[in-house]
Amino acid sequence: MLDSTSRKPDTRERLLELAESAVLAKGFAATSIDELVAAASISKSGFFYHFKDKGELAEAMMQRYIAHDKAVLDDLFQRADELNDDPLHGLLVGLKLFAEMMANLPEVHPGCLAASFCYQDQLFNKKIRDMNAASVLGWRKRFRARFDAIVAKYPPKQPVDLEALSDMAASNVEGGLILGRMLKDVTILPRQILLYRDLVRLTFQPS
Repeated sequence: MLDSTSRKPDTRERLLELAESAVLAKGFAATSIDELVAAASISKSGFFYHFKDKGELAEAMMQRYIAHDKAVLDDLFQRADELNDDPLHGLLVGLKLFAEMMANLPEVHPGCLAASFCYQDQLFNKKIRDMNAASVLGWRKRFRARFDAIVAKYPPKQPVDLEALSDMAASNVEGGLILGRMLKDVTILPRQILLYRDLVRLTFQPS
């Protein structure tokens, strides 16, 4: 097996990495093919070998983002579930692991591609907009399934809108990303995740 340092870089993946960094920094409209070509040290024809146009690049970026987002959350909550078989404790542990992962980042998280695409959604076709919406609905589905399992064992002390509570996971993270970047404070996002964790615990944990 070849060492990773000796493998030929994947030009397509490199272009996607560069594009994501540029889009998070200044938006999709302000990111040009010319700057990506220069940063990747390839010819313009090299870019068009991988993507027929900027729209295809955007679609590939969204596909990559969704796959990575899902893989990270799958890994976190799988690890949490392996530690216990209680639905409430499993979610609390998963959120704790998530907060710790965010707290260990060396600098402020650059932001969320889904949010950036949403802010400039007029630039994208329906397929990309639908993919973006599906990524958020994926969070809702993930957390709603966990809350349904929790409610079956731990009925809440008062009526709770489980769909809104599920959506709060995504809105909490998005808000934490924005505030952290705006205020240049790496602690905001993990603290927001832990606060959401406390809300979940207090909502369902027996007295």
